[in-house]
Amino acid sequence: MAAAAPTLEWERELAAQGYFAVAGCDEVGRGSLAGPVSVGVVIIHPDTARELPGVKDSKLLRVSVREALVPAIIDWAAASAVGHAQAPEIDALGLVSALRLAGSRAMAQAAATVIPDFVILDGDQDWLSAPEPDLFSPAHEAEAAVAPWRIQTRIKADMTCLSVAAASVLAKVERDGIMMGLAQEFPAFGWDSNMGYGTVAHKAAIASEGPTDHHRKTWRLL
Repeated sequence: MAAAAPTLEWERELAAQGYFAVAGCDEVGRGSLAGPVSVGVVIIHPDTARELPGVKDSKLLRVSVREALVPAIIDWAAASAVGHAQAPEIDALGLVSALRLAGSRAMAQAAATVIPDFVILDGDQDWLSAPEPDLFSPAHEAEAAVAPWRIQTRIKADMTCLSVAAASVLAKVERDGIMMGLAQEFPAFGWDSNMGYGTVAHKAAIASEGPTDHHRKTWRLL
């Protein structure tokens, strides 16, 4: 049985609670061995937004369908963006902080057009919020401004919330484009097909060629 298409049901519930601009947020590339982690953000006005047929979690869509949906999503959204954190940043910061960096970059770009007052974050971990400062936090973290939006995680939001599904499509298409571009420079690793994930062929190439600067070198690559 095919999975039910995501809807605007929860986004409209949030509109009824007084939230004017709702952002759906999703990440791709978390488990990859190479390339960036990428975060998509799609901001809508749920009281006036209409359903957008054909949009699903990016993993459920064929490549050609995902790519064809991008212009429609950008036109449908009040604002949208994709942010990235590259492999050296993942190595330096750790995965969660790198996700926060990519998400902050996407949110800053989208919020320059529309500032959301509520963010739906796919999954069960809030990696977007800055950690609570403590006695050992650097001064700049302790003085960081509080974000003007409320964040709530939602498991499988990319399957149920249309704004999050749309964000997942934007992030997946943009990150795949990056990996396909890198594949031309580093053809041995097959990034145009594995998108940096740890396939048998990719790991064999790492073993024979060694890691590139686009590999997450602090990870167990083999």
